[in-house]
Order: sequence, then C-alpha cells, then structure tokens
Amino acid sequence: MPTKKELLDRPIQHLDIKQHNVVPLVDAMAHMAYSSRDTYRAASIYDMMLRDTDCGVILCIAGSMISAGLKQIFIDMIRNNMVDAIVSTGANIVDQDFFEALGFKHYIADDQYKYGNEDAVLRELAIDRIYDTFIDEDELRICDEVTHQITNSLEPRPHSSREFIREMGAYLQREGKTPQAGGVDSVILAAYEKNVPIFVPAFSDCSAGFGFVAHQHARQGKPMVSIDSAKDFYELTQLKIANPSTGLLMLGGGTPKNFAQDIVVSAEILGVDAPMHKYAIQITVADARDGALSGSTLKEASSWGKVDLTYEQMVYSEATLALPLITGYAFHKNAHSSRKGKKWTSILDQVAVTA
Repeated sequence: MPTKKELLDRPIQHLDIKQHNVVPLVDAMAHMAYSSRDTYRAASIYDMMLRDTDCGVILCIAGSMISAGLKQIFIDMIRNNMVDAIVSTGANIVDQDFFEALGFKHYIADDQYKYGNEDAVLRELAIDRIYDTFIDEDELRICDEVTHQITNSLEPRPHSSREFIREMGAYLQREGKTPQAGGVDSVILAAYEKNVPIFVPAFSDCSAGFGFVAHQHARQGKPMVSIDSAKDFYELTQLKIANPSTGLLMLGGGTPKNFAQDIVVSAEILGVDAPMHKYAIQITVADARDGALSGSTLKEASSWGKVDLTYEQMVYSEATLALPLITGYAFHKNAHSSRKGKKWTSILDQVAVTA
C-alpha cells in the first residue's frame, strides 16, 4: 500500500488567466459551431457586462471548483473589479479556499483512484477524494477547528453567512495569512480587502457546519451563534434594490443559482419593481430533462421573471474548460478597465446597523 506522503505529492496548480491571452482563440471560436460558438457568445456577454459600469456582477459557484484549480481566476476577478458579489456552496469557500489560505493544498490523484476502486485504502490513510483530487482529512480537521474558534469569537446571535465569511477574512488578515506576510492569496481574503460580499446560503453544509454543531452543543441553554439564511436572502435582495442593473455568471446550478436569480422576485415582494437580471451566463453539464435546477435553462428562468432574454447564454461545458476562456477573454480585452469596485459590503453593513 502506498504511503500518505507518496499520494499527496503533486499539488493542484491554479490556472492564471493573466498568463494566457485567449482572445484570438475565443474570437476564432465565433466562426465554429456547437459549444465553441456558445462559449464565444458567453465571453462576449461577460465582456459587455463588465463594460456596462452600472451593472453589478454576481458570480455563482457550485461544484468543487477551487479544489479543481480555479481559485486564482476567482481571486483575479475580485482584485480587478470583475465581480461585485459571490454566491457559492460552502465547500468552495470553507473546505477549499479557506483550507488553502491556512497553508494546506489539494493534490492530483492518479487515474487509478478517480473511479473509486481504492477508496477503502484512502480511508485508511485519512485521504478524502474529490473525483481526481485528494485532500488530507487530518488537515481538514484543523480547518474545522479554526472555523469553530471563529464561531466562538462572535457575538452570540444570528449572523448572515456573509457576516461570518467576512470574519473569516478578518481572521486571515489578523493572523498573517496573507501574501504580504508570506502566505497565499485567497478568495476570502481578496473579497474581504475589496469589500466584495460572499454568500453561502447552505452554510452548514460544509466544514463550517461542524464548527457550528460543536459551538451549539457546548452552549446549550445559553445564547449562541447561528446562521440566518433568511438574512442572507434579505441582504442580497438589498443589493438588487440598491443597484437595479445586474448580471449573473453561474458555474453549475443548485442553490447558488436559484438564490441569485430569486432576488428579482424578492425585491418585488418588498414592493420594489426591480428589473430582471440584464445579463446571464450559465456553464453547466446538466440538461433540463430531469427537471433539476442545475439544468433548467435561462429562458425558463425568464418565464419566472428572473432573467432577461436579450443577453443570456447557456454553455454546456465543464467549468474548468469554459471559465478560463470566458474570463480570460474579458480580462485581456480590458473590459474591466473602467470599473470601480462597488464595495457592496459597505451597503450591507449599513443594512445591518439599521435592521
């Protein structure tokens, strides 16, 4: 049996769109067919979205994207004002991004492991598998404990996930987990420094959930920290009200997709005639036949009053293939050059004060 050290020897390397000018390639794809032409149109819409400086850009992340090597793209999007808010699954933000910010890594798994034949061996070695990627379970438990410590440090009341994740960013800065102090950059840190709010509507469905369980178990009968998903929804709706023109860039589907799309309807419930999302791009490998949200089309979302049909594009592709092309195209065309950070966190902090 191989040793743990032997299996965890090739770290995932995060792709850097700054190093690859894909503009000529994507432009050439405009004259092709199938997913190539769809990808070109999606890249053009994202370019248009960024040049529309009134538009607030919301990035939705489902699936295990950061462990797969997309972390640096998300960081560059934040630091170059190419995104104004993020809605994500908890695994991407806690188990993967925060995990790496603490100094840990994800590793490449050989082909013999990605189909599950050796999972019993991996369990013996305390190695967790995400398809063809490995993560050290012992290191993940350290990440769990740090989130527990952050939970214990907070005022015992309901918090939005956005508030909690901001505290995670403050922790990284305070503890010197920054590039300036010899650490690595992270999505949470970049968002903290650029005032980009991150929402995780199902926050307990990740390693942070273990910290909440431990915290609430220890504080039975006493005031405790909890996550208020309704507060998440209210806060994101306030952003739609404050900035009516919005665009979505969605990886996968699930809760992040629906959460972000629904703020149009939520604003209407609050008596505000909010326009549908002006721009929308979804990258997915799902289709619509089983009725699942991940495969429902953007045209279907229009029937619910959520997405305008003028600038929408479905891209049927795995995200690690399509996202570097779409974001790299806009980056190297300098679509973001006139954008200033909207600093949406400051709006939400004001909402929290007045609530």
